[in-house]
Amino acid sequence: KAYQSSIDRLNEQYKFQSVDVVSLTPDHPDKVTFRGKFLAEHTHDDFEVRFFVDGSGLFYLHVDDKIYMVFCERGDLISVPANTTHWFDMGENPFFKCIRFFTTPEGWVGNFTGSDIAKTFPSYDEFVEAYR
Repeated sequence: KAYQSSIDRLNEQYKFQSVDVVSLTPDHPDKVTFRGKFLAEHTHDDFEVRFFVDGSGLFYLHVDDKIYMVFCERGDLISVPANTTHWFDMGENPFFKCIRFFTTPEGWVGNFTGSDIAKTFPSYDEFVEAYR
């Protein structure tokens, strides 16, 4: 409820049909499964909007022939344009909580490319170790 006025404002502006919260911690029983799903390069038919309530994560945006790494942490809002090829790394011991916004009732639906490009870029853990 702490962010309700901001959520309401975004809902009004973009006509989101559903909002949820995703929260992962180092002791989450499905952290490996979630990480594997998010690390697989994919697109969404709709834009992907996340507000980081706590913790951090690393988005990789594959635009044309370039990869842009976007480190997100508490207080950050990111919107990945529709059909932008990307992936997300939360690290081996994730700690983040995000409010996710969707314009469809189905919520998160990934269209996976089948590429293993994510393996060729520094992981979240390597990035944090090098730049923090």
